[in-house]
This record gives sequence, structure tokens and C-alpha cells, in this order.
Amino acid sequence: MRQADLTRNTLETRIAVSIDLDGTGKAELATGVPFLDHMLDQIARHGAIDLKVKAEGDTHIDDHHTVEDVGITLGQAFARALGDKKGIRRYGHAYVPLDEALSRVVVDFSGRPGLHYFVAFTRARIGNFDVDLVREFFQGFVNHAGVTLHIDNLRGDNAHHQCETIFKAFGRALRMAAERDERAAGTIPSTKGAL
Repeated sequence: MRQADLTRNTLETRIAVSIDLDGTGKAELATGVPFLDHMLDQIARHGAIDLKVKAEGDTHIDDHHTVEDVGITLGQAFARALGDKKGIRRYGHAYVPLDEALSRVVVDFSGRPGLHYFVAFTRARIGNFDVDLVREFFQGFVNHAGVTLHIDNLRGDNAHHQCETIFKAFGRALRMAAERDERAAGTIPSTKGAL
């Protein structure tokens, strides 16, 4: 079963994440950051991942710690659910449009954390959400999932559209990379024999 349940408690946040990589895209989300919930729903729906996230954080200060720590905990959950990575496709990519916006996301479950992020948002806030936190979310995920992740927003005038295409493409890329490859069942997708 490619599932994981994790909690992460610090002086700033308390995070609980539950995932099923072979789900249907159901999500139960309560992070205290409504826009983050909306983006996590994109990951679940487009990644066909059942996802539960509950977070309590110091949002009276700002949303930074909550968003970053959700990324960290989600990354840890992915690493645990994938286990030794035998039989997965390993690589995933997606282009996703939303009206005028278009983003490309490419992921490699390489075991080596690396974020390559090229996004120029057209404004600093989406509602009350600080767009700088998008990078913080993905950096936390990458560091703790052990993945190489390339995110490119290729075009877009509306910051909400830009962000939504990124998260939808991320979900699609995760789905592809984590899929079981019947032709490689039981093998590590690397000439090194380890990821």
C-alpha cells in the first residue's frame, strides 16, 4: 500500500498529513490558509492522490511557517509512501494551461533534492496570500521528498491563473512519476540500482 501518515510538530506549527498515492483525488484540507487549501486540492485532484492535511500554525504572525511546514510534511509523506521506489516511472512532466496562463512542471524522484523555479508573478498577493510562499512550499517539499523539481511559468497575466497552473501541473507530474510501470516491476529505475 503506497500510503503514509505523518505529523510534524514544532513551536510554530502542528501539521498532520495523510496520503494515498493510488487514490482518486479526494481531499480533506484544513490548513488555516484558504488559498493553500485551494492549491492542495489541485494536487490531489490532478494527481489522483487522496490527501488529508490538517494544520495549525502561527498565522497571526503570517502564513509563512504554515505553508513551508505543510510542504515539508507533504514531502516526507511522499518519500515514505514511495518507499524504495521499485517499479515506479520515476520521471513525470506536465504542461497545464488556464486561460492565458501556461506552466510546465517536471519532476524526478531522484533522491537528490533540487528546486529550479522560474516564476514571475504579476502581483505580490493573491487575495491575502503572499506569492513568495509558493516557492517556500515547493522548497520544503523538494528537500524532504528528495526530488528534483523544475517549475516554469511560461506565460500568464493573472497571478491566480499562474499559480493554479503550477499546482495543477505539479499534481499531474507527480501522478506520472509515481505511477507503477508494469515493464519495470520490482526494479529500481536507475542504472545505479538505488535512488
